[in-house]
Amino acid sequence: MIIWLNGAFGSGKTTCAFELHRRLPNSFVYDPENVGYFIRSNVPREASKPDFQDCEQWRSFNYEMLLYIYQNYKGTMIVPMTITSKLYYEEIIERLANDGVEIKHFILYADKKTLIKRLNKRLERGDSWAKAQIDRCLHSFDHIITEEKIMTDKLAPERVVEEVAGRSGLELEPDRRSKVKKLMDRALVLIKHIR
Repeated sequence: MIIWLNGAFGSGKTTCAFELHRRLPNSFVYDPENVGYFIRSNVPREASKPDFQDCEQWRSFNYEMLLYIYQNYKGTMIVPMTITSKLYYEEIIERLANDGVEIKHFILYADKKTLIKRLNKRLERGDSWAKAQIDRCLHSFDHIITEEKIMTDKLAPERVVEEVAGRSGLELEPDRRSKVKKLMDRALVLIKHIR
């Protein structure tokens, strides 16, 4: 199974992906952004695009890799990635589903005020790129890609993870970490994913 966690920047995709991974035996977190950073680092500036999702190679490579892993791995793949374009959603997520891949797509949804507060906690000060994308993301999740929302404004990551698992028919292992250990683990994930 593939669990795709979509949502605006600051919605908790990466945090929830790694929390889910910790509690779900035989799971793997696949990060499509890594392909984007590869493209950005290996294409001349004159041939690159401001958003690597606009590169057809990003979409086709991620589709191919996800299909390959799905066919060769018996566990659950967790994919934290914002997709707001209906075309790109069709080229990756719907295409995988049409190919017989069991894929669950969830939008981790929060209002603008909550998203800004969370991004500020990530030290995204001022008019950061992530903050500038909020309106575009919310518009898409309100009007274009709208199914399977999980409202996260008032939910702790544990509750979001439990909601995702429940809607996916998955059984989680208990989380026996202390509050301090949870905070440390989440901070480490955040630090590792600052780009």
